[in-house]
Amino acid sequence: MGPPGVDIGFSVGPRRGRGRPRRGGEERVTAEQRQHIAAWFAGRLPDGWFIMAPQVTVDADEILVLGVLPAVTLPDASAEERAVAETARISGFREESREQRIRIADEAQAQFGRVVSWGARCGDASEVFTAANVPVMTRLRMTDRAVLDTLIDAGVARSRSEALAWCVRLVGAHEEAWIADLRSAFEHVEDVRSRGPESAPPAG
Repeated sequence: MGPPGVDIGFSVGPRRGRGRPRRGGEERVTAEQRQHIAAWFAGRLPDGWFIMAPQVTVDADEILVLGVLPAVTLPDASAEERAVAETARISGFREESREQRIRIADEAQAQFGRVVSWGARCGDASEVFTAANVPVMTRLRMTDRAVLDTLIDAGVARSRSEALAWCVRLVGAHEEAWIADLRSAFEHVEDVRSRGPESAPPAG
């Protein structure tokens, strides 16, 4: 079993690990593949877990399953009390479903070759249970990778690494003054740190 809420990464075959091997560039996920995986989860998950079919988000590395839990009934509760109750319901689902989620994730990872992450929403509260970080010159979550994939789909870049480099150049070009302020502040901190305290520490 993985750590709480994490459904162990799996590459096709017996080896386990976070992420999956790349085969000559980023694999593109088709609409048909997404629909197939979403249908698999809709059929595989227990009927009592969510009030509707879960939202299943897929990229080349990860499957994120986000389900909606039954609403909390608190007629006279304040907004703060309702938020506490909704968060508690999500936490309860996470703990009570852990073993089943891990078994289902193992099946999905064996079949689709992708890390499986989970999340739940109740009312206004929402939580993702430790989504995967995937190396792309740095470690990025699914929402960040989606930005890079959009740049690839739009023809701005040919790969995630090229898309990431494009983003860095864009920030450098449009936030030059802000980055210069950061560098100046860092240099000031380094200067103060290099001088160090002048007084000796008290004798023990």
